[in-house]
Amino acid sequence: MKAEDLKLIVQEKYGEIASQSKLINQSSCCGSTSCCGEVDYTIFSDDYSGQAGYNPDADLGLGCGIPTNFAAINKGDHVLDLGSGAGNDCFVARALVGDGGKVTGLDFTDAMIAKAKENNLKLGFTNVDFVKGDIEEMPLPDNTFDVIVSNCVLNLVPDKNKAFKQMMRVLKPGGHFCVSDVVIKGDLPERLRKDAEMYAGCVSGAIEMDEYLDIIKRGGFIDLLVHKQKEIAIPADVLANYLSSEEIFAFQNGGPGIYSITVSATKQS
Repeated sequence: MKAEDLKLIVQEKYGEIASQSKLINQSSCCGSTSCCGEVDYTIFSDDYSGQAGYNPDADLGLGCGIPTNFAAINKGDHVLDLGSGAGNDCFVARALVGDGGKVTGLDFTDAMIAKAKENNLKLGFTNVDFVKGDIEEMPLPDNTFDVIVSNCVLNLVPDKNKAFKQMMRVLKPGGHFCVSDVVIKGDLPERLRKDAEMYAGCVSGAIEMDEYLDIIKRGGFIDLLVHKQKEIAIPADVLANYLSSEEIFAFQNGGPGIYSITVSATKQS
């Protein structure tokens, strides 16, 4: 599939999800569109309810970690959230930067931008804004942000090299990013691969973990650190549709799998 076609699919899917609640998203990996059958789209998501700044209206259950927990965000920082959705991570970051900081959310789906702005209007924050744009070609100035966060979004970007180059460009010297994302470890059985990727949030863009980390290193970032990784359990009834009992045993006992990871790295000063 061409990159532009993939982007259009992502825009359409997340435009539909923007109009739904987290509860509805739990009934299907693509909400009401049911593109992946009746599975839980929020299978990756962690519980944000204890986070300062958490706003339930902004939580659609679309993340695969809590990157702000590891992002070392300080008071007064300017934070960029890539693929900001309804604003969930932005509002958590706002609690960390305080009144003297600033948070910018970037998303390329009109419906998500509208929902995030609506949520922000209710909260009354003057130092949080939302910008429409493509992560591969960010409409943002060079050397602007102290910290970049992103939650289960970069796996949807067709050209991850471009994405990390753009992140390098907009970070201030000495700035850093912390992202939660979806990766693959090992070679998934061919019969499982397509369905497993779709089960994992309709994500066909997830790549091998070593390749993902190598892209970051090749992009010039330093101090690369994987803070957390969590295997995404695929139900046995799904596996049984594609694998023999022997293959299921191997898959569930140390074989290949789909993981969410939270990783950070720094732009040299």
